[in-house]
Amino acid sequence: MTLLYLLLSLFSASAFYLASPHQQLWARMSAHRTLARATAWLSAVLAVAMGIVALGVWAGVFSALTAWMSGVVALPYLDAWRRTRKGVAHVG
Repeated sequence: MTLLYLLLSLFSASAFYLASPHQQLWARMSAHRTLARATAWLSAVLAVAMGIVALGVWAGVFSALTAWMSGVVALPYLDAWRRTRKGVAHVG
């Protein structure tokens, strides 16, 4: 159960990032932003619910949101690192 809410949290963070107009990780995803946001919200709610079932109310909420925030912070850095490896001078 713990692995499942952690993976759902990271999936939600990546779906929110892919719905962003600034992302360059998956260029084809820009046509499906609404679907990506809906999927991200659904997986975020499921992750929090599973965290609550696994750990209790407050520990589950904070654990799921901590995993979500780790993904939200790491994905822009991954995107910037990937762009600089391709030789793109301007990342922002």
